[in-house]
Amino acid sequence: MEDKELFLALLNTPSITPNDGGLLAFVEDYLPNFTAKRVDVDGVKNLFLYRKFGEGVHLCFAGHVDVVPPGEGWESDPFEPVEKDGFIYARGAQDMKSGVCAILQICRQVTHFNGTLSILLTSDEEGEAKNGTAKVLEILNEEKLLPDFAIVAEPTCEKNFGDTIKIGRRGSINGTIELMGEQGHVAYPQNVKNPIHQIATILPKIAEHAFDEGDSVFAPSKLVITDIKAGNNVTNVTPKTLKLMFNVRNSPSTKIENVERYIRSIFGLLYLVNNPGKEQLKFNLELNESAKPFLTDKSSILIAHLSRSIEEVTGLVPELSAGGGTSDARFFAEFGVSVAEFGVMHDTIHAANERCYLSHLRGLINVFKLLVEKF
Repeated sequence: MEDKELFLALLNTPSITPNDGGLLAFVEDYLPNFTAKRVDVDGVKNLFLYRKFGEGVHLCFAGHVDVVPPGEGWESDPFEPVEKDGFIYARGAQDMKSGVCAILQICRQVTHFNGTLSILLTSDEEGEAKNGTAKVLEILNEEKLLPDFAIVAEPTCEKNFGDTIKIGRRGSINGTIELMGEQGHVAYPQNVKNPIHQIATILPKIAEHAFDEGDSVFAPSKLVITDIKAGNNVTNVTPKTLKLMFNVRNSPSTKIENVERYIRSIFGLLYLVNNPGKEQLKFNLELNESAKPFLTDKSSILIAHLSRSIEEVTGLVPELSAGGGTSDARFFAEFGVSVAEFGVMHDTIHAANERCYLSHLRGLINVFKLLVEKF
């Protein structure tokens, strides 16, 4: 297929997470010269394809075929791609069927390589991401098939195609605090313990608290409050409990232990110091780490080859960034694989009327072609 024809075929297939829409079977047929390994877990479909050309390095291209639900506000059917003014409009155009298209085209075209080329695709990136890339890498590790280098073709570019490579990602720490008080009549506040009043003096100490100062790659790790709930929707009864939820997008400098220690100190001794004569707060704290931060060495051969390939195609020297949310690149990093992310623009991902320049898709294919040649 030509680049555009393949891109339209991918976009024309509804594949709302964790449904692959039959795309992984299509991919397997599209690359008959690659050995296929299917790893399907609890409704999630995964595909690993590899081809050994020589005894050199193992380079893996990775991504996902699943997309988020289209939502409202589209000017056209989100799964019937429309071409207009150089753009292709459809759900997944940027995130990330453009990347999948580029991966397939370059791997189909390659006839010579110094080592092994592989592709890892999942239908579980936009969902819980528990039975996708991470599961496949566990099996590859057991079978000694882990790649040396990996490129995740997520959309990375900010203002111009070629301006950004992701060499790391922040982690994600989720927290829930349940503060216990005593319910009572609002007319007798002296007889109750109002958790809303108790937390009022604490909020300035935790809202947007920076656990570190950040650095040239990572932004500071800040606590962001996402929800506060209390009360019975009435004006004459104070609540018994208050529930607060928060998230910390953390750099490698901040660990989950740092977050726990700080929260307990604020709700513990510091509260008593700032509120003399009050009783110690009763609260429960739950923390979980849904993603760990990682950073690939800026001087690695992967970053050097990718940067030069981008510059040769676009004329831009890409910025090395660790911004944004999480991605499946973190799973490669956990297994010691040198990993980077590069793809098209991300300005319309998850939005209505998601779109991608055809020229950016073709530029991405050319970047990947040069990258393979440099290895």
